[in-house]
Amino acid sequence: MRCALPITVIGISLAAFGTARGSVPPPTSPPTSPPAAAAASAATAAPTLDEVLVTGERAGPGMWRVSKDGHELWILGVQSPLPKDMSWRSTAVDERIAGAQAVLAPPDIDFDVGFFRGLTLVPALLHARKDPGGLTLEQRLPHETYMRWLALRVKYLNGDDEHLRPLIAAHDLYTHAVAAAGLSDDDQVWDRVKQAARHARVPIVPVTLKLPLTDPKGAINALATLSPEAEIGCLDTTMTRLETDLLAMKQRANAWSLGDIAALRALPYADQDLACFDALASVPTLRDRFQDLMSRLRATWLAAAEKSLTDHVSSFAVLPMTALLREDGALTDLRAQGYEVEEP
Repeated sequence: MRCALPITVIGISLAAFGTARGSVPPPTSPPTSPPAAAAASAATAAPTLDEVLVTGERAGPGMWRVSKDGHELWILGVQSPLPKDMSWRSTAVDERIAGAQAVLAPPDIDFDVGFFRGLTLVPALLHARKDPGGLTLEQRLPHETYMRWLALRVKYLNGDDEHLRPLIAAHDLYTHAVAAAGLSDDDQVWDRVKQAARHARVPIVPVTLKLPLTDPKGAINALATLSPEAEIGCLDTTMTRLETDLLAMKQRANAWSLGDIAALRALPYADQDLACFDALASVPTLRDRFQDLMSRLRATWLAAAEKSLTDHVSSFAVLPMTALLREDGALTDLRAQGYEVEEP
């Protein structure tokens, strides 16, 4: 099977299709069936989050310094999610940007689908959001898992589609719950960096992997062959994180805004993204395509970073914090190429 559409786009774009951030429909009345009533009671009894997000101006995060032969690259790690209303202004970040000759954008993928061809995919996208067997979540999920889903649905969704497949239900639930907690995955930090770069008239260098799509509909159709057990595992891990980690998400956001890297390292969590990737990876073709894509994107960023380090005395870059804190991430690649890396 030819599956050119990468897993990240399949999972994220399908989940967001029709429920884009910022256009969440208003809550409807909670279900009145006995299971939903019990779930509503459980949701009401759930402990509240006592910690209040700091939404004022913060000093800003620390930066990694990569250097060789008198040239340096400053890397700002971006935590996600962050408070919606948090503004931060870091004199150190502004100074590094102003002193740079280039700012590297976060790595991105440019998918060549085309407008009219994209329109032809809409029916397939809509169909792929639904359970391939036509089952409801109550029919698909184990009873205990479904009761947990109902409790969280009443708390954060109030009327979500029962015919969603577990993978998509997990994404919708996570997005709404994070928003309800006052957090956001928006690109507010990168927007602030772009503003500083333009103010200082420093060129912004895109780091883009161009990827033509040969058979996007085939990749969407491959979703029908995902392992049901793996999809349920994705939803289960997502619910566990929402049940146990919302307070820690706020603590990580505040630690990031203060540049407290040690605190970020000390707040591990059950990563639902890995569990959901396992579901997608249950289709070998999708798994192989995704692994190849991530490898190429990583190599694209490394090549851009090395070019910037060679061409400029000082450069600035933005990467996800997860890519900087993991043992086999971007910093490992740079050290392997002989660069010195200094932590914040």
